[in-house]
Amino acid sequence: MPDSKKSKRIARAHPAFGPRHVALLVETSLASGRDILRGIGRYVRERRHWAIFHEPRSLEESGPRWLREWRGSGIIARVQNRALADLVKSSGVPVVDVLGLVPGAGIPLVHVDDAQIARLAAEHWRERGFRHFAYYGLADENWSVLRREAFRRWLGPWGETLAVYDQPRRDRAARSWEEQENALARWIQGLPKPVGVMVCSDQRGQAFLEACRRAGVAVPDEVAVVGVDNDEALCEITNPPLSSVWPAHDQVGYEAAALLDRLMAGESAPATPILIPPRGLKARLSSDVLAIEDRNLARALKIIRERACTGLDVDEVAEAAGLSRSVLQRRFREMLDRTVHEELRRVRLKRARELLTETNLPLPEVAEQAGFKHQEYLGAVLRREWGKTPAQIRREGGLSFASPSRR
Repeated sequence: MPDSKKSKRIARAHPAFGPRHVALLVETSLASGRDILRGIGRYVRERRHWAIFHEPRSLEESGPRWLREWRGSGIIARVQNRALADLVKSSGVPVVDVLGLVPGAGIPLVHVDDAQIARLAAEHWRERGFRHFAYYGLADENWSVLRREAFRRWLGPWGETLAVYDQPRRDRAARSWEEQENALARWIQGLPKPVGVMVCSDQRGQAFLEACRRAGVAVPDEVAVVGVDNDEALCEITNPPLSSVWPAHDQVGYEAAALLDRLMAGESAPATPILIPPRGLKARLSSDVLAIEDRNLARALKIIRERACTGLDVDEVAEAAGLSRSVLQRRFREMLDRTVHEELRRVRLKRARELLTETNLPLPEVAEQAGFKHQEYLGAVLRREWGKTPAQIRREGGLSFASPSRR
């Protein structure tokens, strides 16, 4: 047999001699799955030439039959259940999970950071002055439970109440959609108002907003809502459009591909999950409200949101609010537990973060648009507040840090 034909046969039988053969068991029916695939594709373009095995699928589908006979190099999967976990493990090749629904499966996990997702939702409501909070989730989905409990922790002393409506999966199968919506509407009617609600995902957000309509409550004036996933198609077809936390699912895909690459090269699996922080929160009409009975304070917060990055100072805020400087400062501390200056800085830093992570603007322009005197001052503030340079924040996506400290 000629050497060339022999080498081709070896390459087909042993992927190590050619491009690695990688199977992707990631659904295309959800925006999160498509984003994960997009991140994997970016890694492959930048770092490796892989032969990819993938077919369109939903999250609920069982493992494909061809996987039982497949001989490849590695697998990235959204492991939905124990049967799929057993199937991918039986392949004998390195596997990376990007869902995390099967704890104890012994498969390395790369996943969005549910605690940080909840933090962004909690801070969103805190910034708007809410005192009552609610969570709508799925009782038997561990990611929803993690988000619920993290939401509770991040609210801490802010919230007077946290009402919870956890819908079991079997309830969705046993009761009609109409029955489920009516039950949810009755729960919404009983919530203290105004209330800031975190919904576990954008998929459930559409159902929640429909239940609000049935309950006869105004969104966002009585019930303000934030979802998770920033699925733009779902967020825009709701009425009103749904605000949503933007998890970095594409970065999950990228880091999962990088981890699989290391595993296929013989490295040991990490002992703990790799958690990817979210990119931010996309505010839409469902949360565009200030839950503050003090109208003067509400005017102050509104002008800060609109003009903090234009050189606005404390005296101008007080004048716009119709209060003396000292009264404004006292009310800020009493109602929001922070000073006017701290709020101005927080809004400017938030804008700087958005510009660094969502645009390619040069640093001098980022500093100017965010209300800082020059890029050196912006860099000094970012290092002091978050221990990161502007370049690090731009490279890392910008959200692997806590809220600005008080100074």
